[in-house]
Amino acid sequence: MSQQDLAAHEMANADEKQDHHKRGILIAGLLVAMLFAALDGTIVGTAIPRIVGDLGGLGLMAWLTTAYMLTSTTIVPIAGKLADLLGRKVVYVSGLIIFIVSSALCGAAQSMEALIWFRGIQGLGGGIMMPLALIVIGDLFTGKERAKWQGIFGAIFGLASVIGPQIGGWIVDASSWRWVFYINLPVGILATILIFIGLPGKNTTGPVKVDIWGIFTMAIGVVSLLLGLSFGGKEYAWDSWQIIALFGTAILFLTLFFIIESKTEEPILPPYLFKNRTFSLINLIGFLITLGMFGAITFIPFYMQGVLGVSATDSGTVMTPMMISMILTSILGGQIVYKVGIRNLMLLGMAITTGAFGLLTTLDLDTSQYIAMGYLVIMGIGMGFVMPNITLALQETFSKEELGVVTSSSQFFRNMGGTFGVAILGAVLNQQSTQLLNDKLTPTLSRFPEQMQPMLEPLKKLINTDPQVLYSMLFNPESIQKLPPMMQQIMLPALKSSLVSSLHVVFWCGLAFIAIGFVLSFFIGNIPLSQEKKKNPTSSNQ
Repeated sequence: MSQQDLAAHEMANADEKQDHHKRGILIAGLLVAMLFAALDGTIVGTAIPRIVGDLGGLGLMAWLTTAYMLTSTTIVPIAGKLADLLGRKVVYVSGLIIFIVSSALCGAAQSMEALIWFRGIQGLGGGIMMPLALIVIGDLFTGKERAKWQGIFGAIFGLASVIGPQIGGWIVDASSWRWVFYINLPVGILATILIFIGLPGKNTTGPVKVDIWGIFTMAIGVVSLLLGLSFGGKEYAWDSWQIIALFGTAILFLTLFFIIESKTEEPILPPYLFKNRTFSLINLIGFLITLGMFGAITFIPFYMQGVLGVSATDSGTVMTPMMISMILTSILGGQIVYKVGIRNLMLLGMAITTGAFGLLTTLDLDTSQYIAMGYLVIMGIGMGFVMPNITLALQETFSKEELGVVTSSSQFFRNMGGTFGVAILGAVLNQQSTQLLNDKLTPTLSRFPEQMQPMLEPLKKLINTDPQVLYSMLFNPESIQKLPPMMQQIMLPALKSSLVSSLHVVFWCGLAFIAIGFVLSFFIGNIPLSQEKKKNPTSSNQ
């Protein structure tokens, strides 16, 4: 080997070592960023009572969650497209900076209104960070390696839901609620430095064309839709002019969005993607499984607290085994998907999840807490096999040029599925409860002495307007003890019986959505895992 060849060889080895070192730094940054972004939601939820106690604004409390949900969901597809146009680094680092600055503002907020606005800004940062981590994984690894890392990152979400409430409770008890937000600063700065060092920039040539009108119409359409789903049946009746106006606005602007997308040069969500069978099927399955999953996560505590009488703390603990099983199978699935295939692993996961929902429909007044926990463990096993493979299937189907759009679309449709799930299954619970309570409780209340009727009128009104408020009596033993013994003897059995029967219908509806997703899984084609990283940006619109 000549001196010149030897020098070139040594230089190549040095470059390879440097790239390997940078990749290690980047992966560390991704893990830190993903964990602290995922933790934020669960930690903040624990601190909300203290926040309300300090700042007031009890009537605005729900907006602390709603504001974040609106902005974080809406920004996801926009972030994915910008990552394809501008490069991963500038978009990811921008999202991190937005999240860090807004966390500082949240911690310093002096009023509930200011905190809600800052939470909305924080949602923009969080909505950028989540899909960008998965997009960067798609860039870094081959299909086989990507499967393992998708499983690990999927497990991080589960881990955050397990440890988040404990960390949040510890922070609130040991210090001020403001540190729930301030804790993001050192962790976020560390993640930003690591990602800035490890993630290469993009060499852009020529002007970048951003779909401004697409962003505008999509934002208004999605926000209107999410507000309608969030407020419907709670703040306003489903047939009220406010909800009708929100849904009408959503239909109008989303229609304009799809018209614009079909004509613009660089659409946020290219319409041709929906012609691809894998894209449509995978995102529909993701939408359906999160729709059903959020129904279970939202309403299982109703059963645990209202029927079995466990405390709120123990009710949350019941969900922990489900998340642990999801963590384990997310990691396991990433290890075996290369051998069994994406389609087969998703079929297995959807079958297990469908079976778990079938078991949930058998919960009754006599079911023990441990049996209910066992059913949830089975559900976690199924979801752990499915969730990471949704993103993996899309990344293996499309080119690197489209990686940002298709990865963020997966996150977007799953976010939408969760919102639809809570709204639809919540409406089912209210409708069934109203019917059952009118049959079982209203006639009995009408037979009470006439002098008691003024006290009972608010209860009769709640049966037809918001039966979930009535169920909250079951969650609070102190409020039950305030009732006369005769009313307790009559109301409690009727409330528990109605709640169990209503939840059966909720879980049957969730089962129907999951079962449809299971059937759709049979139509997913064979998706081979790539042996090398994606390099050539070629269109994939077959």
